[in-house]
Amino acid sequence: MRDHKNFFKGALCGALVMLFAVGLTAGIFVWFTGAVGKNVVGSDTQRKLKEIERVIDSQYLRSDEVDDDVLEDYIVKGYVAGLNDPYSAYYNEEETKALYETTSGEFGGIGVVMSQNLKSNIITMVNVYEDSPADNAGFLNNDILYKVDGEDIRGQALEDVVKKVKGDKGTKVSLTVLRGENKKEYEAVVTRDTIEAQTVTYEMKKERIGYIRVTEFDKVTYSQFEKALSELYTQGMEALIIDLRGNPGGNLSTVCSMLDLILPEGTIVYTEDRDGQKRYAESDEEHKLEIPLTVLADSASASASEIFAGAVQDYGIGTIVGTTTYGKGVVQQIFNLSDGTCMKLTISEYFTPKGRNIDGKGIEPDVEVEYEYNEENPEEDNQLDKAIEVTEEKIK
Repeated sequence: MRDHKNFFKGALCGALVMLFAVGLTAGIFVWFTGAVGKNVVGSDTQRKLKEIERVIDSQYLRSDEVDDDVLEDYIVKGYVAGLNDPYSAYYNEEETKALYETTSGEFGGIGVVMSQNLKSNIITMVNVYEDSPADNAGFLNNDILYKVDGEDIRGQALEDVVKKVKGDKGTKVSLTVLRGENKKEYEAVVTRDTIEAQTVTYEMKKERIGYIRVTEFDKVTYSQFEKALSELYTQGMEALIIDLRGNPGGNLSTVCSMLDLILPEGTIVYTEDRDGQKRYAESDEEHKLEIPLTVLADSASASASEIFAGAVQDYGIGTIVGTTTYGKGVVQQIFNLSDGTCMKLTISEYFTPKGRNIDGKGIEPDVEVEYEYNEENPEEDNQLDKAIEVTEEKIK
């Protein structure tokens, strides 16, 4: 039996898992040559770049503002973009660090999810994690962020504000918020810590139906999913809905481990590289879901979400409700470059247990339901209502 837990170390279904080294020995042009085994950037191209550089230096209006590091970044970004592959990309050092944080599910911060209103630019704390540094400092959901370290951040882009709030464990940040209808000011100093992203939420829907929402497949997601299953069983769950809507994917090993908790013994997924080599991830006989299952998916459910939905559908252990998924049937790997940057590259295709490649096609639902927004009741969710209806039929 092949062990899925060691399956494709370094592989992605949309996000980072492991890194390999590729040397950057004597500059960008040498790297271009060595990385692909041929002299792509020849003397003519090098002369052209030098010529462009001379023209910029002598003629560009704002030449004093030119950042050579940024120009080099874009040379490399353009090279990888020339593959015309939407999933392959080059990340500079700062982007590489952010990629690690995003895909590991852990980062240095205060434990709060923030959202920015597109019209007013107001930034609101929409989810303060329980027992997080922000929670312990007294911040609440719906607090409006006003100042960071005494700086008025109104009008600034959300991503810029997030950078100011995040930071290394043990460092401090002062936050000022406006609270309630009277916009009462509240200020506190927060000591940053290692924060685990909350990628799984769960609750009981009606008396016997458990509900788990998975927003992405990070390294931390497996333990959160396992805990959710255990808690829902304790609460009397007799059927389960797993909501993958809007889930863009993530760690391949994570989704395989999660599927091993619910699938019977057999293949979870397999991939095939450019040389035709196939590699398999398989579930064992230790765990198997013994209750009715429904999976919610939509057009934004991609990659690892499609591996999940495809396996459930192929084994016939659950019903897929919603709309056809995104259709990303290829796997990426991150190559770590010696200067702290990295490159994400498509390395193989993946196939469902029955051999389906869904790239460009997606997973079609068993029960198709388009989401319908209700202006009078924005909280209404007709797709979830249908999933509950389908699930109830199974346990009557």
